[in-house]
Amino acid sequence: METENKKTIVVTGGSDGIGAAAARALVGAGHRVILVGRNPEKTKRIADELGCPYHLADYARLSDVARLAGELSQYDSIDVLANNAGGAQKERSLTEDGFERTFQINLLAQFLLTRLLLDKLSASRATVIQTASIAANLFGADFDPADPESENGYTPFRAYGRAKLCDILFTRELQRRYGERGITAVAFEPGVVRTNFGSESTAFVRFCYHTPLKYLFTISPAKSARRLTRLAEGVPGSDFVPGEVYSYKKPLKLKFADPDGSAARSLWDKCEAMLSAFL
Repeated sequence: METENKKTIVVTGGSDGIGAAAARALVGAGHRVILVGRNPEKTKRIADELGCPYHLADYARLSDVARLAGELSQYDSIDVLANNAGGAQKERSLTEDGFERTFQINLLAQFLLTRLLLDKLSASRATVIQTASIAANLFGADFDPADPESENGYTPFRAYGRAKLCDILFTRELQRRYGERGITAVAFEPGVVRTNFGSESTAFVRFCYHTPLKYLFTISPAKSARRLTRLAEGVPGSDFVPGEVYSYKKPLKLKFADPDGSAARSLWDKCEAMLSAFL
């Protein structure tokens, strides 16, 4: 069924889980979805199912992200950029770009994609959505802006929680810097979702997600995806507050305090310095 307010919506992490479920719902509502995934076979399968274009990128390679931005910039407009790709790792390691893997996949790559598309997003008056996590509160409250890559006190849980907190800080700072240029930034907490998430993480996380216990701890991707589609289809200032992070329809109260926004500004500046070769 076509919708009167048809949007062009880019969904990253779209080959599985929340991304695939959100893409199905958005296509069903009449929107034009552009799918982005890492796995060629899985991404093509979902794209063929939905009849939508797709692009491939591995967020562990920033050159892939830069190429992806160039490909996406060829579309006439992007009304929504859903930065949904992410993941947790079982141990600390560096990507070929020299950055801690969890930090790069969950924040730095998404920062780069958004940053390279700013002109397109601004011209489209786009909404940029970050998929955050309750892990930002559970494991990220001790985040040190001077150590965004978790060189000190690393554990898989802390690295993931801190990275997801960074997604929220990035959302706030994106809104502060570019809200007047037409961009709306918002984040959401998806719940504990029954997906392939955690397949590369610790034994405990794999146990919870990939055994029958997952039905006790998790919700379905389709149910979680409604949190994303609500924001993608919503009207900023009416259906949600720009710069906020939501747990379904209610703002999520963060344990990490950044009342003056200094941590968010510091993180933005650090990311731009890390990505100077691409910007």
